[in-house]
Amino acid sequence: MPSLFRIGSYLVFFWSNENFEPIHVHIGKGKPSSNATKVWLTASGGCIVANNSSRIPQNELNEILEIIAAQHFMICDEWKNHFKVNEIKFYC
Repeated sequence: MPSLFRIGSYLVFFWSNENFEPIHVHIGKGKPSSNATKVWLTASGGCIVANNSSRIPQNELNEILEIIAAQHFMICDEWKNHFKVNEIKFYC
């Protein structure tokens, strides 16, 4: 489970067994959990909330999404390195 970075008390990460899905990250408060919020990365450099299972307040989630979008290329590089792929599948 690669941890990518922290935003305040939130951890942005992905699970090691999800490379069959389009590129996405999870956000959990403090540590990874099965009810983490899931965010798809888009081919245009943005991101879309798939679910907010961890119930991050909307104002905090908006700030987190901005940071995730700003780190789009780093996240893509980490995905490629971790899953040993040359091409990334995007949600849209």
